[in-house]
Amino acid sequence: MSSETLEFQAETRQLLQLMVHSIYSNKDIFLRELISNASDALDKLRLESLIDKDLEADTSDLHISLEVSAEDRTLTVRDNGIGMSRDEVVQLIGTIAKSGTAEMLRKMRESKDAAAKQELIGQFGVGFYSTFMVADKVTLVTRRAGEKGGTRWESAGEGTYEIEPVDDAPQGTSVTLHLKPEDTDDQLHDYAADRKIREIVKRYSDFIAWPIRLGDSDTPLNSMKALWARPRSEVSDEEYHEFYKHVSHDWTDPLETIHMKAEGTFEYEALLFIPSRAPFDLFMREGKRGVQLYVKRVFIMDDCEALTPQYLRFVKGVVDAHDLSLNISREILQQDRQIQVVRRRLVKKVLSTLTEMRESKEKYLGFWSEFGRALKEGLIDDADNRDALLDLLLLPSTASGELTSLRDYVSRMKEDQKDIYYMTGESRAMVEHSPHMEAFLAKGYEVLILTDPVDEVWVERITEFDGKQLQSIAKGQVDLGATETPAEQQEEFAPLLKWLGEKLQDDVKDVRLSSRLTTSAACIVGDEHDITPTLEKMYRAMGQELPRTKRILELNPTHPLVTGLRSAFSASPDDEGLVETAELLHGVALLAEGGELADPARFTRLVADRLARSL
Repeated sequence: MSSETLEFQAETRQLLQLMVHSIYSNKDIFLRELISNASDALDKLRLESLIDKDLEADTSDLHISLEVSAEDRTLTVRDNGIGMSRDEVVQLIGTIAKSGTAEMLRKMRESKDAAAKQELIGQFGVGFYSTFMVADKVTLVTRRAGEKGGTRWESAGEGTYEIEPVDDAPQGTSVTLHLKPEDTDDQLHDYAADRKIREIVKRYSDFIAWPIRLGDSDTPLNSMKALWARPRSEVSDEEYHEFYKHVSHDWTDPLETIHMKAEGTFEYEALLFIPSRAPFDLFMREGKRGVQLYVKRVFIMDDCEALTPQYLRFVKGVVDAHDLSLNISREILQQDRQIQVVRRRLVKKVLSTLTEMRESKEKYLGFWSEFGRALKEGLIDDADNRDALLDLLLLPSTASGELTSLRDYVSRMKEDQKDIYYMTGESRAMVEHSPHMEAFLAKGYEVLILTDPVDEVWVERITEFDGKQLQSIAKGQVDLGATETPAEQQEEFAPLLKWLGEKLQDDVKDVRLSSRLTTSAACIVGDEHDITPTLEKMYRAMGQELPRTKRILELNPTHPLVTGLRSAFSASPDDEGLVETAELLHGVALLAEGGELADPARFTRLVADRLARSL
């Protein structure tokens, strides 16, 4: 094939423009990203050569070399790793093959804060494009191990790139940067100077496991010491932070570092990190999760899902196991008994670290704002650690604008309060203004306000905390310590309740008097085990049709509308207008809780007719 000129994907062009226009104050990180990519390529080649004995690849001296030319103002980063085929070059460099790109770029365009833009790109992990911060043109030559021909790729980062086959490409990948002129005012240093290159490598890439050589020297610039194998006392915070950025492709420092070592029948070391910021794909189905798995310092796989549960998918880092096979597959890992033991220990360590983090209120609030929704998923999936997760919850409540723990809620409970009250809904405003809240607010009872979609699910699984029942204020009969409705009042309203039940039988399963209303005329409640309307909507949005759930209409026996309806019914039970009033009463109660009317057009017509008659 001859040389072709191709266009970048639209999102890639936009990202390149952001890079070219220098949104970064620290441009040194371009080299860290290139070295990190080269290290990954060497890891992959060593693993593939161990698994595929027939692979025609030279693994005798795997390394990364840096070549600078002050005269030509070029910097080349070269590795003799796995390399890329032509199709891989187009897929990995010509296209950003990740979902969520458009959303990320929208956020970046809207953000006026340069630091925030950096964080967004760091979360997205597109290190190769950072080369255009320092280079007018980038040339890449690569050949995949085991293949005969190579590929040459070149671009000035302006919307197009050229790609052509080359016959004499060495195994691996070389990236040559045609450097921009030095501009110290713009933090654009002389990257063709040996001194600057040595400084960057020592600062950002000292822990890389492969030798990084400058020019013809055989003496590596980096120490090549695996951080997870070194005692914590010998590793600085800066080294940990740079290693985190290497494994996570995040450009911000981690919130917390976890270094652990297990000895005995199954030995392993783990170096885990809790990020400061949630990645853009945290709640995307295809988002990556899991930590890197090594066996005796040999890289085995990225994103090893067997080592961390889904709800801890934000945890990054490395686990180095000593006794696993080098060619272990993802499927075997899921069933491996030793891996399951490691997973349980890692989970407990992460949760205990988060528990310790709670001592710093500001720090834990920062964590919760980013990852709280994900952590709640563990209440559904991880029964073994449910108590620890319940203690980590921070939830909104009616007590104040601040989040509260369940333990703090219990400490504030009134003497006559038996249960922990909560209500789920689509928004705080909707819950706060719900008729269900009226009696609770009147009595001064605190109610937890649960508006995350996952809240709808976990509250169905967990029924108590610290010996106290978790009670939805929108379900079942709620005991507020009040006396029961007087028998004479029940008798007074019995004919009306029976009639309403008959007239509204298509919409409700029962009509009864309420003890939870003080100002509203009516409300809709569910039986104790009914699915909530919000959860019903969620299932329908996912394409899952559910049988229609009829709920209960509760009436406030002291409200003028209800007492007036009772009097009108007693005087003229066959009046057709009362049927319309019953429909309106049910519709108003449904709308008050954010529900959906079965026939909005009929409801609005009935309201308009009633208003017209009142004039």
